[in-house]
Amino acid sequence: MYILYILTGLALAISIIASRQKTAGALRIAAKRFVSILPAFLIMLILVSIVLFLITDEVIIRYLGADAKYLAVLSAAGLGSIILMPGFIAFPLAGVLLEKGVLYMVLSAFTTTLMMVGVLTYPVEKAYLGTGVTIIRNSISFVIALAVALMTGVFFGEIF
Repeated sequence: MYILYILTGLALAISIIASRQKTAGALRIAAKRFVSILPAFLIMLILVSIVLFLITDEVIIRYLGADAKYLAVLSAAGLGSIILMPGFIAFPLAGVLLEKGVLYMVLSAFTTTLMMVGVLTYPVEKAYLGTGVTIIRNSISFVIALAVALMTGVFFGEIF
């Protein structure tokens, strides 16, 4: 993580040297956007924290753990397909779940379907793309997410 901080600092320094005005303008835009997403980010963080507090580790392990890994993958994929959550919340949540013992392939199914499949966004997508295209896109995305989850399980030694 420190490497990213160093690289970001170097990139910022190079940008300041190249053009102070453009860099200052970009930093103002970034600050405004950060402030605009901060309330939603804090609310989601609080809600995730409350849910993780209320749901015990044993429950998480029982439903998303290694004992029922294929059922856990399907459950996580279904949950990820339905939930509407931004990536900046989903990925830290996946880190917390990983620390609690959830398999990589389950987290892969959850995050991949979360980003690719949109059950809640179906009405909007249908309006722009049509019913057929929306159903085909979501179905293919779901199958791809399951394939990604299985390959993740193979690469991390959770399958075979």
